[in-house]
Amino acid sequence: MTPAPEVDLDFPREWYEFADPADPEHVINADLTWLCSHWTCVFGTPACQGIVDGRETDGCCTHGAYLSDKDDRKRLAKGVAMLTADDWQFHKKGSGKDPLGPRGYLVEDELDDEPALKTRQHKGACIFLNRPDFERGPGCALHAMALRRGLEPLTVKPDVCWQLPVRREQDWVERPDGTQILKTTITEYDRRGWGEGGHDLKWYCSGSPDAHVGATQVWQSYEPELVELIGRPAYEALADACRRRNGLGLIAIHPATRAATSRRDTDIKYELLDADTDAAG
Repeated sequence: MTPAPEVDLDFPREWYEFADPADPEHVINADLTWLCSHWTCVFGTPACQGIVDGRETDGCCTHGAYLSDKDDRKRLAKGVAMLTADDWQFHKKGSGKDPLGPRGYLVEDELDDEPALKTRQHKGACIFLNRPDFERGPGCALHAMALRRGLEPLTVKPDVCWQLPVRREQDWVERPDGTQILKTTITEYDRRGWGEGGHDLKWYCSGSPDAHVGATQVWQSYEPELVELIGRPAYEALADACRRRNGLGLIAIHPATRAATSRRDTDIKYELLDADTDAAG
């Protein structure tokens, strides 16, 4: 499949700012252009080009995932403990007692010049990535295992894996009267989010019309993730704003959604991929 050109990184966006119904000292600034877009994960379809040239079937799982904190590590450990050889192609290679040992799933690395843990690479990609030749199909072993058990994938995956390409930024802001609020910004994690290296990625889904084919909008398809990021009361307020904005008509439609030429009947996030899935197209 010949990919459609990605859209420019700079384009008009609509923002909606509101106070968290559960916390008056928490204000949320939501990017409605992104949240009302039809982006969806297209891993395992011909549309996914992968982020590294020659490794299209890896999707965005080539480099492994950096863990954000101790809670992230605990969540991942819980997920790994649930994996069996039927779930995970490289179970024998990564299920040792010591996560950092020779048969572990983590390695010590650096992120922003600070020590960090990340998931180990095996045969050129994240050790949790089942390859197309795996009998139960390609994709993240943790994600597929969660679906088979009726769990939300975010409960067993590293933070970065379930949040992308939604970006949350949080800052304490002092108002003119001297009071402080926590301001949370919810927007698109585009190429720039990865720093200078983001521009070197072979392909990136959030700006590609080929990935703006979701059956529903991001605020709907990513409901569990958004609830985890901002809480249920704030999500309900956000969802209401998105419904009302859709009813009035969005002014700044995401250009990749506007350029998309098709729409899926379902979103892939909750689908188990077959072993013969042709992700490379």
